[in-house]
Formats: sequence, C-alpha cells, structure tokens
Amino acid sequence: MPPYFGAMSMVFALQPEGDSCEFGSAKYYALCGFGGILSCGITHTAVVPLDLVKCRIQVDPEKYKNIFIGFRVTLQEDGVRGLGKGWAPTLIGYSMQGLCKFGFYEVFKNLYSSLLGPENTYMWRTSLYLAASASAEFFADIALSPMEACKVRIQTQAGFANTLREAFPKMRADEGLAAFYKGLVPLWMRQIPYTMMKFACFERTVEAIYKHVVPKPRAECSKGEQLVVTFVAGYIAGVFCAVVSHPADSVVSLFNKDKGSTAVQALKKLGPKGVWKGLVARIIMIGTLTALQWFIYDSVKVYFRLPRPPPPEMPESLKAKLAASQ
Repeated sequence: MPPYFGAMSMVFALQPEGDSCEFGSAKYYALCGFGGILSCGITHTAVVPLDLVKCRIQVDPEKYKNIFIGFRVTLQEDGVRGLGKGWAPTLIGYSMQGLCKFGFYEVFKNLYSSLLGPENTYMWRTSLYLAASASAEFFADIALSPMEACKVRIQTQAGFANTLREAFPKMRADEGLAAFYKGLVPLWMRQIPYTMMKFACFERTVEAIYKHVVPKPRAECSKGEQLVVTFVAGYIAGVFCAVVSHPADSVVSLFNKDKGSTAVQALKKLGPKGVWKGLVARIIMIGTLTALQWFIYDSVKVYFRLPRPPPPEMPESLKAKLAASQ
C-alpha cells in the first residue's frame, strides 16, 4: 500500500476493516475525483448569482458600486433570471476542475509522501500539502479555463451572449481556440495560491481542532461530528483563500471581459485599489463555498467507505530520535 499518511500513523499499515477499497488504489482515486466533481460543480453553480455580481463589481465599479447595488441593478436590468447567467459553463468548468483538483491532490500527496518517507512527511507536512495542491491545481486550471472564459464573457459583456450555446461558438469564430486559454496564466495566478491555501490551511486547521478543541480523538467521534469539524475547518480555510487570491481574480474577470487586453493592461487599469473591489462578496462566497466543498467531499468519502487517515501523528521512529538527542 502506498505510504502517504499511513507512514505517519502505523495504524494504517493495514487496510481498516469496512473500507470499500485499498488506500491509493485506482478505485480510491476515481472516487476522490468523483467527490471533487460533486463538491466543486454543485457549490460553484449554487453561488452563480453572487459570483455574477462580484465579477460585475470588479469590471465596472462605477455602475456596480457594492454588492447590494450590484444585485439591485442586475435585477432591474435583467430580472431574476439574469442572476443565473453563466450557470452552464460554471457547472461544466468547475466540475472538471474539481475532478482534477481533488483527484490529483490525493495522487500527488501520496506520491510526494512516498518520496519523502515517514519522518520527513510528518516534519514537512505543510510543505507537502502546498506542493501537492499546487501540482493538482496546475492541471485543474487547464480543464477549467475554456468554461471560465465563457462564463466571464456571458456575465460581464452586455449583449455578447446569454447562454453557453451562444458564447462558445461565437468566441471560437471571433478569436479561435486562443480565446479559451488566453486567461490561463492569470487563472494560475489566482487559483494556485488559492488552492495551496485551501488545502494546507484546511489540513492544519483540522489537525488543530482535533488537538485543541474536540475533547476526544477523531476515532471516537461520530461521522456527523467529524463532518462538522470538516465544515468549520473548510470555512476558516475559505476566508484565507479569498483574501490571498482576490487580486488575481479581479485581473481574470477584467481580462476575459476585454477582448484585446493583456494581463498587464488589466492590472494597470484596475490599479492598487481596484484589485480589491468585490472582496467582501468574494469572502462570503468563497468561505461558504469552500466549507461546503470540503463537507461534500468528505461526505462522499464517508458514503463510499473510502479510507480516511486520521490527523497526522509523529512516527515512533522520530519520537525515539528526538528522545535520544535530548
């Protein structure tokens, strides 16, 4: 069995009774990917109205001055149905992103742990989370980029298109395939730091909650209690994610709206203050969204009885070395 965090806790040297598959197996990674599809696809689609207003605040702050005015103007001009603009590319794009984000995170986390060994995996676990999540998001953004470009164009460019069926062929005819990937680098700039914070902060927050807040070991907690911890840790991680990635998110929104612009031009146009427009809306959106994503993802693991290693513990070999050195 691949070492991963089983290397940090020897109780997982053997597959626990009741698990539906072996940790690190093809079935395990496939179901993790499926959990990613559900967690990202459902949650991002659910917050499309808030995302739409956030994007409009970023690209036209004079008209959409804040979240409340943004909703009011959108309702006045487009009606209630207008709040759902961009739902189709959001559902497709973020489902594909979730498949790669969560599925590849598990793959890279296990791979890098194998390379580090049990002791280094424990000592450098935060760096492991950061490296694995960055590697996963690199591929996830390639899957997301075409639909993200369509979504932003539908939501922010008045009169361009109202649906994915209109936007996709129009963008391909006007600009070729480059239209779908011209925002990939800004997307990496936004999503990679976001995902690194999302996974590393979540993992360490879960560890801290079980160590300092929950009065009993995770193994003694019910599945419901464990999922509550997952939700709380996910929300905390989401707040940090929103702040870290918001400037790049503003650039992506303006970049995809303005057909002939570059990332540098978009950044100059926004200015130091402009890159923070819409932050409150994004904190609300990303905090809730991240918490729900982790909750759904962990629920999928529980439902399919996937192996779920406990928070990391120091290997006995490392304890012995530290004791000998004192």
